[in-house]
Amino acid sequence: MKLKPSTIAIALALAYAPTLHAQQATGKEIETVYITGSNLKRVGKEGESPVQVITAADIKISGAATVAELMRTVPSMGTDNNYDTNDGGFSRGVSTASLRGLSSTSTLILLNGRRMTPSAYADPNDGNSTLYDLNSIPLSALDRVEILKDGASAVYGSDAIGGVINFITKSNYEGLQLGVRAGANDDRRFGKRGASAFWGKGDIDKDGYNVFVAADISKRDRVRRSDATDIEFDQYKLLNGRYATNYGSTTSSHASFYRESAPGSKNFAVSQANAATRLVTRLDCDPSQQLVGTRAMGLSKASVFLGRTFCNYDATQFLEGQSAGNDGNIMSRGVLKLGANTRAFAEVAFSRTERNYTGAPITLGQSSTTNFTSTGVADPFQAILEIGHPDNPFPNARSSIGYRFENLRGGTQNINKGVRALVGLEGTWSGWDWNTGLLWNQSTKDDITYGRLYLPTLRKLNSGTSLAALAADPTLSHDVASDNKASILQWDAKVNTEFGSLPGGPMALALGTEIRREKINLNPDPLVASGQIFGLANTVIDGQRDVKSAFVELRTPLLKNLEFDFAGRLDKYPGIKTNFVPKVGGKWTVSDSVALRGTYARGFRAPGLTQVTPGGAQFFLNSIYDPRRCETDESTPKPGATEVDCNKSAAGTGGANPDLVPEKSKSYSLGLIVSPTSNIDLMIDMWRIRKTGEVILGSAFDALKNEDKFPDNIVRDPNPVNWVTDANGKPVPNSGPLLMVREPWINQGASEVRGIDLELRHRLNMGGWGSLSSKLSSTYISHYSIAAKDGDVEHNLAGSSAGITDWNISSSLDIPRWKSSLSTSWTLGDHAVSATVNYVGPVSLMRRYEGEKTYAQPFCHYGTPKPTDAAPDRDATVPLYEDYYPDCAVNSWTTVGVGYTYTGFKNLSLSLNIQNLFDKKAPYDPRYGVSTAASPLAGYNEGLHNNQGRYFTFSANYTFY
Repeated sequence: MKLKPSTIAIALALAYAPTLHAQQATGKEIETVYITGSNLKRVGKEGESPVQVITAADIKISGAATVAELMRTVPSMGTDNNYDTNDGGFSRGVSTASLRGLSSTSTLILLNGRRMTPSAYADPNDGNSTLYDLNSIPLSALDRVEILKDGASAVYGSDAIGGVINFITKSNYEGLQLGVRAGANDDRRFGKRGASAFWGKGDIDKDGYNVFVAADISKRDRVRRSDATDIEFDQYKLLNGRYATNYGSTTSSHASFYRESAPGSKNFAVSQANAATRLVTRLDCDPSQQLVGTRAMGLSKASVFLGRTFCNYDATQFLEGQSAGNDGNIMSRGVLKLGANTRAFAEVAFSRTERNYTGAPITLGQSSTTNFTSTGVADPFQAILEIGHPDNPFPNARSSIGYRFENLRGGTQNINKGVRALVGLEGTWSGWDWNTGLLWNQSTKDDITYGRLYLPTLRKLNSGTSLAALAADPTLSHDVASDNKASILQWDAKVNTEFGSLPGGPMALALGTEIRREKINLNPDPLVASGQIFGLANTVIDGQRDVKSAFVELRTPLLKNLEFDFAGRLDKYPGIKTNFVPKVGGKWTVSDSVALRGTYARGFRAPGLTQVTPGGAQFFLNSIYDPRRCETDESTPKPGATEVDCNKSAAGTGGANPDLVPEKSKSYSLGLIVSPTSNIDLMIDMWRIRKTGEVILGSAFDALKNEDKFPDNIVRDPNPVNWVTDANGKPVPNSGPLLMVREPWINQGASEVRGIDLELRHRLNMGGWGSLSSKLSSTYISHYSIAAKDGDVEHNLAGSSAGITDWNISSSLDIPRWKSSLSTSWTLGDHAVSATVNYVGPVSLMRRYEGEKTYAQPFCHYGTPKPTDAAPDRDATVPLYEDYYPDCAVNSWTTVGVGYTYTGFKNLSLSLNIQNLFDKKAPYDPRYGVSTAASPLAGYNEGLHNNQGRYFTFSANYTFY
């Protein structure tokens, strides 16, 4: 049988993909261009710093539906990004990027070369103080993405320690194009649908103007967690008991009643030994809802529901594999010639992302619940049914309850909106290229938490109102809404020119300045702020600052084949001394096919605005020793105080620290560029980044110890009646009971990461057989170490989960050594075929270190404890783990994708993309089986893998003119 050339070529493209390891690239550059990482033009795209360019063609081949999905395919990306698939707590609804695994705060995001505003969040978790939301960037509008994988503070300022990601949109577009797309996996789940439109008019060079408008809308479907089966579902069921039974929760609208252990004690604890007389469970539910408690449900061996019949509530129905979402973006850019040497430009954009997270209705338990105000804590609430209460089944004792308000809605809605406006001028004058712009960018976040309990109504329960009457009271439920804004207003100007002459040519100089005002204003619901909502904390902050910067760059071509670039930047933040960081880079072109390059840079990250402004997200603090009201033995109260002051509970939030300084970094890179032919380019770059003085949240102990120095970090009851007295019996001013502690942000600890980046590109013109292009991008991490405090022993954690390998570290960062992405595409006439291979390496779960201690015999953190374990605290919740995973590691994951595009119809392009062609399940990870309450967790490691399985995307684009 004789095969057609197109058939053979398709087979060649697919077979060729795993062996050539190459990358698409354009031909040799003729014009001078700007590349992310420098304000100086250059010939060609390979400068002193490593820059990965993801083209529009690469984006199409990737099969990504969003910018966040695209970033997951980048090998230099860490695993500590934020994702919006599930309710992420303090950071829900936002998607971020973290280069080198150095956190989202150390990765600067640019849109068309200028900053984006951080989103309106105040996440107190380390590495999340500054969140740039990728959801606000429409993937369909992008022309390319440039990723500078090198420290760039000397060019761009703060946040660029790990690198810079510059999203560059289409420009100078003429015509009208409409596109639609739809995707789902082979189970018809994880559905995504979208439409886009592009319109442009005018050619800058011919007509003197261009106006471009891009719009994109998309929708994604909700997927129940139990329906997300493209994971090791059966192994989780066997090893973790995940979805092993139809158990959901012992707490339903059919209440359980717990008898008070002693009159007035407010202690309603019940054990298996006394449950027969102290626990009553209502069984007035449908018999199909009744279950008998067993260990297979995940109940602890001490649970009072073992062997007891109860009314099950299916709380798992609210767990999600993917939340529902709706996105919309519109962006416009215009350029107008004002003469031969001057242009005016303007950009305007609006984005809206909506995420709806389902959640189970709220419950009441037996213990006392802390309630918060915006400045501290309100009166706690504990459900106590007095003797004679209509629901109390005990005639001679008070009781408390386990109850769920099934008639109330749970869950949250998060809507992020972004508005961006830019106007500017650019041109040339007397040999100088110049550019100036005024940018305003605002992000708003409207957050709604459904079905919270209004305390004035809830307290009626303790005064005799029945549960049924309480649940039916329309004033019981309140949907809590917060109003949050963050913005930047920025003016910048820069110029560059060539001057003088060196043996290699003229020198180049760039100068620039930038003035930026940053604002953040987070306002809680008024009822939460006033302490009238049950058990819900506030997020409140109001701050702004002005930042002034100036930079300089100089290129010196010492020889025809040797050049050096020098850069430096000054940044002045309020309350922090002027910061200067330098960078130097060099490139030696040994021959036409070989070049060496390298960089050295210092970097910095100024504390986020949420870290220098008092306030932020509240959290609960307990077991606090208050030195102002308790003696130094930490157990004896001072006169006027009580024992509670030696073991105090209070609200916590972030606190200002005038002594806070920027995080500092040093980065190095050394690279080799080899182009043995005009069709092959190979880049190998070794790099190292060390970050010190990392900003983390301090402790209540630090704030209380330094109360005299920083009194604003402590909030106390101002009533003089409650002040303690000194030895002479005189009241001590400002010594009232503790209400809230603003834990100060402090500089502490360090991180260091080293590795190698490999990039290989290949282009092949096959004449009548079409053209073939391929690329390989790969990152190998040889070293990753973390010091929690200065002076701590630093161990190499590469290839492992940091906080498991070194038990002394509080970190959940996973660090696979290898991440790689390979793609190849073949084009012949109206046909284009592509293939991709993505690889993520394994992650070890072995315990090897505990601070200064190195275990003589490392052991697996999960499985059945053994006498040989170096520590007695192995996690035994997955006893059979080592039987199935003797290597004690999360397995590597390799997925293959294919795509096909046909352009044979006039003005119409049709494409089909299949990701994870062989339906490779996300690897098993024991950490994501069930929670401590036996609730099913995600069932996969979102930082490493995805749960969608084989995924199909169809798209069509029609060009009208």
